[in-house]
Amino acid sequence: MSAPTGPAEDTPALPVPLDPDRVHPEERGFRLSDRVRVVRNVLPPLIVLVVGVVEFLISRLPVPRQELWAHLLFYGLVGPAVTYFSVEWIAQGTRARERAERELRDLYGQLHASHAQLGAVQALMRDLTDAPDMGAVLEVAARGALRVTGAVHATLTVPGGLSASAGSGAVGGAAPTPAAYTLKVPVPGGGALALGFAQPPAEATEALAQALAAEVARGVEAVRQRTLDLMTLYSVDQSIRAERNMRRLLSRVTRTMAERAGAEARAVFLSDQDGVLRLEYAQDRQGEKPGGLPAPPFAQQVAQAGAPLTAADEGAAGVFPGARSVLGIPMRDEEGLVGVIVLGDARDRAFDDARVSLLALMAGQATLAVRNARAYLYSEELAISDERARIAREIHDGVAQSLAFAALKLDIVARQLHADPAKAEAEVRAATQLLREQIREVRRSIFALRPIDLERYGLLETVRRYVLDFGEQNNIRAQLNISGDVQLSPGDEAVVFRILQESLNNVAKHARAQEVKVTLHGGERVTLRVQDDGAGFDPATITGRVSSAGGLGLLQMRERVEARGGTYRVLSSPGHGTLVEAELPQG
Repeated sequence: MSAPTGPAEDTPALPVPLDPDRVHPEERGFRLSDRVRVVRNVLPPLIVLVVGVVEFLISRLPVPRQELWAHLLFYGLVGPAVTYFSVEWIAQGTRARERAERELRDLYGQLHASHAQLGAVQALMRDLTDAPDMGAVLEVAARGALRVTGAVHATLTVPGGLSASAGSGAVGGAAPTPAAYTLKVPVPGGGALALGFAQPPAEATEALAQALAAEVARGVEAVRQRTLDLMTLYSVDQSIRAERNMRRLLSRVTRTMAERAGAEARAVFLSDQDGVLRLEYAQDRQGEKPGGLPAPPFAQQVAQAGAPLTAADEGAAGVFPGARSVLGIPMRDEEGLVGVIVLGDARDRAFDDARVSLLALMAGQATLAVRNARAYLYSEELAISDERARIAREIHDGVAQSLAFAALKLDIVARQLHADPAKAEAEVRAATQLLREQIREVRRSIFALRPIDLERYGLLETVRRYVLDFGEQNNIRAQLNISGDVQLSPGDEAVVFRILQESLNNVAKHARAQEVKVTLHGGERVTLRVQDDGAGFDPATITGRVSSAGGLGLLQMRERVEARGGTYRVLSSPGHGTLVEAELPQG
């Protein structure tokens, strides 16, 4: 039965033909109007004819007393009888018409009620579709069950302990109608719909309740699926947000996609700088596969089509050995093709029921993540290149010139060794001091450039190790105080550690300090303070200075912190040391 196109009240009443089997049998022969017309047109002349014939026959009777009795018999019995049967014949037609009208009104009432019921069912289905969450689905279904079935109370329960109830409210201050009869129907997939009625429910009502339970089950499943999709997308987004390693990134995304699609193999082909698709990551039942191979023909087809495609048999086996079906999803953005994700399985037609739209959304997230990872790798390459240039410049301008000067002094010592031993000894001491300073400078640079594994040790342990090593390497008293709860994202941890590293490098190179205090406190915001007792400086004059060890000046450090919603400040003055303070919101 199809739902009406609009509410029952807006639908015009249509003439409904009567069922011939339900019309009174006498009405099939003569309608009421025909009967009246027959009596009106036929009965008067027939009466005249009959009276004339009877009078003629009576006049022929031989005995006068017989004539009297003949008149009495005809006018006293036959006349009323003819009138009675004529009127009764008309009355039968009138009663048949009244029955037909009553049946027509009953049919119209039934049609109107059915139409209103269908409108309520349609409204319930629409409300179930629009319900944002499981609780709303249950409430909408319980209220809709009251409207559709006419029950006075409804309770809907589903697996997981969720339930909702609705009842007909009091009218005019009267108490709600009590439910004397209960109808309980199971909901497909689990749960039940219990309806309370003031009167015994009809069989049609029970069938309607079962249909409602089926609609509720579909609504519950739709909301559950939407919730699962959102949780999946959120999980994918959280897992790849701070990931910079390309293979780990692709492993996480494709694993989630394979789980949702029921696939046992997955692969990602990315477009290189020459526009050639090459295997970046792949895994099947035998484990991960090495990358770098050109993409198979199926992946090329997906890239050219720019839309999800499926393949079977030879096409599938060309991607994954032993696969019987594959699904390919392109990774595209406004800049063009990024790559292709392929899922495979050993079953035939394994992806006929796959939710391609959800997988395409996940592929879109992976596309953004791949772009970000590539940008991060490119920025790292630029940073490494800049760092190499800076190191080369510092070695050329600092260590190399100092070593050249020491070599020149030693040449002078060689010539003065016999002519002026005292002066030669002084020159040797000066060269030795210069060499020691340059050795300390080289060690300081090596310490600053040493890779730090934040992922392995975590921020707090890495800070402890670094501050301890810094004090030992630079012969400076280093104190560390960590308090509160520090919970930062991996990206924010890297920023905090980089600020600490740069600040300590500046202390070692420029401050000429005897002591440095490092404080890391966690609360609503994570606060890092690095304070030394060194020579200090005027921040207004050297804000853009680049440190020798890390390559970041004060301005760059401020930009990094503020880009993550934090604050950064430097307090210093000549002769009064320096305080560096950075704050970041908790992740």
